[in-house]
Amino acid sequence: MSELTVAEATENIYASLRADNAEIDAHIAALKAALTREGMKEAVFDPAKLAQGNRSGRKLMQAYFRQRGVSVKFSD
Repeated sequence: MSELTVAEATENIYASLRADNAEIDAHIAALKAALTREGMKEAVFDPAKLAQGNRSGRKLMQAYFRQRGVSVKFSD
């Protein structure tokens, strides 16, 4: 697997979410590696690009990513 930037890994996650979570765990692992390489501590997602951008959907996403070692926050 080639080394992705955080932005590329984030876009892959958006695409996976639109495709009914296809290969989401692989994309989360790639995002985690990209965050580590770039020295970042958390990923930032735009709630408008999520299938469920409401509070419940955001909290579910944060919990799922946290279980896989990625801290998530959302842009305003």
